[in-house]
Parts: sequence; C-alpha cells; structure tokens
Amino acid sequence: MASSTTTLSSSLIFLVLLLARAGSPAAAMLDPVDFLSLQAIGKSLRDTPGSNFFASWDFTADPCGFPGVLCDSSSPNRVVSLSLGDPRASAPGLTGRLHPALGNLSSLTELTLVPGRVFGRIPQSLYGLRKLRFLGLGRNFLSGGIPPDLGLLRNLQTLDLSYNRLTGPVPRAVGSLPSLSNLVLCHNQLSGLVPPFLSWTLTRIDLKHNQLSGPIPPTYLPPSLQYLSLSWNRLSGPVDRLLNRLGRLNYLDLSMNRFTGPIPGRVFSYPITSLQLQRNAFLGLLRPAGRVAIPTVDLSYNRLSGEIPPEFATVQSLYLNSNRFTGQVPGNFVDRLLGSSIRVLYLQHNFLTGIEINPAEEIPVTASLCLQYNCMVPPVQSPCPLKAGTQKARPTWQCHEWRRRKG
Repeated sequence: MASSTTTLSSSLIFLVLLLARAGSPAAAMLDPVDFLSLQAIGKSLRDTPGSNFFASWDFTADPCGFPGVLCDSSSPNRVVSLSLGDPRASAPGLTGRLHPALGNLSSLTELTLVPGRVFGRIPQSLYGLRKLRFLGLGRNFLSGGIPPDLGLLRNLQTLDLSYNRLTGPVPRAVGSLPSLSNLVLCHNQLSGLVPPFLSWTLTRIDLKHNQLSGPIPPTYLPPSLQYLSLSWNRLSGPVDRLLNRLGRLNYLDLSMNRFTGPIPGRVFSYPITSLQLQRNAFLGLLRPAGRVAIPTVDLSYNRLSGEIPPEFATVQSLYLNSNRFTGQVPGNFVDRLLGSSIRVLYLQHNFLTGIEINPAEEIPVTASLCLQYNCMVPPVQSPCPLKAGTQKARPTWQCHEWRRRKG
C-alpha cells in the first residue's frame, strides 16, 4: 500500500501541474485522487469478448459520465458509487484483477463487480472505504482469504462475495460489523468455525456450499435473522437452543451437515415456506406444537424415531424417509393424500408397521407415496424414487431386532 500511495502522490502532482497548464475543465471536475484511481482500476481490468463496458472510459472527458461511475455534486466531485461491468443479466463480464487503488475512492458508498472472470485477491486496501454500505463482488474467480480489515467498514450493510474461490475462515471482524444486514458468502471454499455475529440488524446469512465445520453456539446468531442457509458444510453439534432463538425465520436450510440432537418443536410453527433439515444426524421424537403449516418439510436421512405426529398431515410435501419411525401412519395422512392435499409423502426406509388404506384405492396422479422398506408390505402400489431400492419390505429379522432394542 505504501508504494501504491507514493506512486499515486507523484502522479497526482504531475496531474495537477498538467491540468493547471492545460486548463482542462472536464478532467478538473473530478477529484484528482479519484481521477487517478479510476485510471488505475481501468488499466487492471478489461472486457471479455462481447463486453464493451470500458469502450467509453475516455479520460479526456469527465469520468463522472462514465458507465458505472456515479459522482456526488460537491466541488471537486467524488465518486460515490462504482459498478464495474455491464449490469445486464446476459452481458459478459470483465477479466483481470482488482487494483488496490479502489481503496483510494474514500467517498464510495457502493462498490459492485458484475459476474465475470475477475481473478486474484480482494485488495487489502478496501479497508479505506469507511463510508461503504454495499460491497458486491460475487460470481467471479476471486481467490485467497477474506481480508480481516473489512471489519473496519463500520457502515457496511451488505457483503456479497458469493460464487468465488475464497478460502480460509470467515473473519471474526466481519461478524462484528455493527450495521451488517445481508451476508452472502455461499459457494466458496471457506473453512473453520462460524464466527459470532453481533449485528442486531442482520436478516440474511447465506454460507451454503463451503467447508465450514464445528458447532454454532446459541448466541452466535442474532434473533433478527429471517433467512439462514448453512447447507453443504461440515457443521456439527446440537442446534435446538440456537433455533429456539430465531423466531423470525422465513427460510431455513441446514441440510447436508452433521448436526445432532433434537429438532425443537417450535421450529414447525415458524413462518417458513420450506424447511430443509435433511442429511444430518438429528435424533429423538418430533413434537410440533400444533398443525404444521409449512408447505415443504424435508427431515429425511436423519435418526428421528417414535411415531409420526398427525400434525404433519397438513404439509404438502413431506420427506420423512430414511429415519427410524415406528408404528402406524396416522389416518389423517391417508385422507389428505387421497384428497390430493398431500403431493409428496415419502416414508420409505423406516420401521413403520402399517397404514390404513384400502388396497383398491388409487393414489391421485398429482400425489406421490412411497412406503418401501418398512416393517410391512405396502398395501398399495405407488412409484418410488429409484434410490429407494427394489425391496418392498424390510427383512423380518431387522424389524424384530429393532423392536427388541427399543423394548
């Protein structure tokens, strides 16, 4: 950073002398530091084939008129928003590296890099953007670690570094950002523990598809959260006390981890449209507090046991397969299934002993029922997913052994 500042200072003196001689009104409209910084940023990036973002970045004109550059109205002007690349969804992005001169745009409140092929590290110099509220660098090829000095951006509200190749931990300093409301770090290669998040305005955390591990203590996530996605990691430990604190959730996905312990009954009354807790090691009984109004509930591939609560009959798509449920399928499930209120009912690979349904009944074409590999022969024929296997029922010795152990 020191060498970059020295170069910038000498270039700045040269520019001021040049402007004084030339009396260029266009270039003088922008603060000289921001002018030189934009030049350096433009030289370190280039358009990929089909992109023309930099075609009009002509520094003989006023940079405040460049695509992606927004200036304030003070004198001299400062850059307050910088969006690098054509923002249209079908437009190709940029390639090259992010220049450290980005950190010299000290009036920036928004910095965005559109999806493209920009590689290299996130510049450490971004800590100088103390007014920054929005930082979005997602869907590129950025690598290395997340700079801990981003924790100095006390006004930052949104941090989106998703779909890159970032490694290392989520810095604790990022978790301590007091104004943070949206954190999106999904689809990277981040590892280590989830840090505590201190912002009580935080509503969204998306850390899915990383390599994070270890437990999450109950106080590490604020009760302000509305969206929580931690799927496809290596997280472990119980989460019942944690989930009991997050009563504002409207989206929850903890799938593909190693979480253990019970699922708190309170979760089933949250205003969630899709509850994804599959492929963990949750165990114990399910005790919903009342009728479950969540449209999709996936608790498959866990270690849940006991009888299936009848309160789940109001779920439209219910995945309870590959657990340890026993007893009869509740009768209200049959009524709602035949009435087409239940679209998916996957109960395969459990220890269920029966279901009260007339073998002559036809399952509606809009519904899907799978009962394979339980302690009964399915009384009705209904197509199951291929991974359910071909065996209609469990071997008798498995059912006897399970009853013996539970007895």
